Amino acid sequence: MMRVCLTAFLAVAVAGAMVADARADGRLEARYRMSLGGLELGRAALLIEVDDTSYIASGSGRLTGVVQAVSSGKGTAGARGAVRSGELAPRSFAMEAVSDKKTESIRLVMNGGGVTDMRVEPPVVPSLDRVPVADKDKKGIFDPMTAALVMVPGTDDPLSAKACERTLSIFDGRQRYDLTLSYERMDEVKAEKGYAGPAVVCRIAYRPVAGHKPGRAGVKYMMKNKDMFVWLAPVAGTRVLVPFRASVTTAIGIAQLEAEAFETRAVVGTRSTPAKAGLP
Repeated sequence: MMRVCLTAFLAVAVAGAMVADARADGRLEARYRMSLGGLELGRAALLIEVDDTSYIASGSGRLTGVVQAVSSGKGTAGARGAVRSGELAPRSFAMEAVSDKKTESIRLVMNGGGVTDMRVEPPVVPSLDRVPVADKDKKGIFDPMTAALVMVPGTDDPLSAKACERTLSIFDGRQRYDLTLSYERMDEVKAEKGYAGPAVVCRIAYRPVAGHKPGRAGVKYMMKNKDMFVWLAPVAGTRVLVPFRASVTTAIGIAQLEAEAFETRAVVGTRSTPAKAGLP
């Protein structure tokens, strides 16, 4: 199940040079540290811009620390889409990951009905112990990056239990799974640079749908895992919340992603310039 953890890391770590000229209501630049059992595993940078009609994100992530001595690796991913009736509607997702053993790339094109085009390299190899991904599994879904951007509709404070009242149906090009969020508590967070203030903490439950191998011990472990949490903090000027921190208890320790810098500002009435997050 480390694949799900790393996919989520890259989704938050994200990237591709996909930030175009847009009228932004809110902007976030963040840098994250990923660790396992207190030992650093990776670094990530994130850039998000959101207005009342669209969203777009870019960033990058790489392995560091003790794991770098065993395997080098870096990744980019990016997503863009529309904002409609207080909800995010993904339009495209791209991810590339490179290690000393292989290179992987995923491209998804989506509309309101689901995935309309996709490219996955290397392709998924069919096997009798893998649940096949059907056409129905590609409908009504979020890509992994869009799923990390939580938009809270309405006029009340988005930093509330309402942010956690959702099930995210995610398709990453290889697997289809649900992440069900439930309200845990409110908390205070503080980055070394940037945001300091309240965050809403959601508990996460994982349910695989397709593309997985049900017999694998890791899949069974994560389905039963009750210790997965995300701390959501606001993007200024918007109703979007973004992970400030995430933690997952694994068989070998607690995997954690935490923002060291979380700089956000409202930029209503200004024009943004094409940009992408630099390598952390």
